[in-house]
Amino acid sequence: LKQPVSRLLAAKFGSFLTFGALRSGTESAPGQPTLGQLRDMYRIPKQCPGTKVFGVIGKPVAHSKSPALHNQSFEATGFDACYVPLLVNDLSAFLASPLFGGDSFAGFSVTIPHKEDALACCAVVDPIAKKIGAVNTLVRQPDGTLKGYNTDYSAAIEVIERAYELHLGCERTGTESILCGKTVVVVGAGGAGRGLAFGAVFRGAGKVIVANRNLERARTLAQACGGEAVALSELQSGSVKGDILANTTSLGMYPDSVDDTPMPKEAIRAGGFKVVFDAVYNPLETRLLREAKECGCAQASGLDMFVGQAAQQFELFTGKKARIDVMRRTVLNNM
Repeated sequence: LKQPVSRLLAAKFGSFLTFGALRSGTESAPGQPTLGQLRDMYRIPKQCPGTKVFGVIGKPVAHSKSPALHNQSFEATGFDACYVPLLVNDLSAFLASPLFGGDSFAGFSVTIPHKEDALACCAVVDPIAKKIGAVNTLVRQPDGTLKGYNTDYSAAIEVIERAYELHLGCERTGTESILCGKTVVVVGAGGAGRGLAFGAVFRGAGKVIVANRNLERARTLAQACGGEAVALSELQSGSVKGDILANTTSLGMYPDSVDDTPMPKEAIRAGGFKVVFDAVYNPLETRLLREAKECGCAQASGLDMFVGQAAQQFELFTGKKARIDVMRRTVLNNM
């Protein structure tokens, strides 16, 4: 762990003082919060010993909008909790530590690269998450153990379904998904890729194709979900055809790879895709989505998926109905 989380939770743990930078740009060390963030985002003045603590586990994690989103949602619903960023290298060691493995932390969001490893850290796993083989939500149980869930898959699939319906100019009738019989091409074979691949299968996709730099990882996922595997280079050549293209990798994310794309524009056009989804939500329109629009494809937003999965997490954490309007507005205000 490399996150000075004690600064963000000073009042929770009984400290009279904490410190931060006066304003952005005047930090004395990387990752130091500003006084405004301590007051408004982490709500130091409202913390008390009974404040529940949640956090997002990842590497990297500094870019995450989850703390802003969840803390504002706690405020909007009157729930006494604080949500913090947690930069973690070794997940099992982190969750076994006295502080983070104890009752002080009531739950966690899990992001890249820990979603598959998190499965082994759970005493109980939701059946769908177990089938997918990845969890993005950990909830502390009354006995102190963790239960794992996956809210990625349903949020991503709902966004893709809506985009496809808009592309066709129709609304869904009945229970059959618009993905039924369609070919879904998933870029990436990590935790998010597993969620989307299985989600497509659950919704009746006719074929799921997994593309990944590491072909063996693609084959492992394809075998698990009953799909096919191709090398990423084959997909990028334009020889792979499909109805939906879904990027679940971090390529294109701010700040390190905003000029990059997992799929050249020519390959999008050659593949005949109708809808292109990008799990990256910062920037709002990635190069992949921009070029997909130029090819006449409908865009499925990573922002909508991010808010959707977070809303489900919030309800698992708190038992309260999520304020999706507050969540979306908060993320947009913090871009």
